[in-house]
Amino acid sequence: MKAVGLSITAIARQLKFDRKTVRKYLERGEEAPHVQRRTRRGPGVLSQYEEYLSSRIQAYPGLSGRRLYREIMDMGYEGGYTTVTNYLRKVRAVSPAPFERRFETLPGV
Repeated sequence: MKAVGLSITAIARQLKFDRKTVRKYLERGEEAPHVQRRTRRGPGVLSQYEEYLSSRIQAYPGLSGRRLYREIMDMGYEGGYTTVTNYLRKVRAVSPAPFERRFETLPGV
């Protein structure tokens, strides 16, 4: 691309890399890095507990993530707390924002 006459900025825009990255590879005379997409992994450590967590959230929507984490830890879960909270964020229904009634007063009152 550089040999054709494109500027570093134009090359960076087309390849979706930073200008400094393009400059670095042009100076080294190497090919640009190939971006690999992550492959989908198999079932996670939480997969065998998802049904339990879903049923608990259906029955008791107010349960905290910490409480549910402790419950599945007692069942043998070996994963992290953040994995549980990320899953709960997907499963839980989004509660609508409560209606807020405006209360306005005159200036100085």
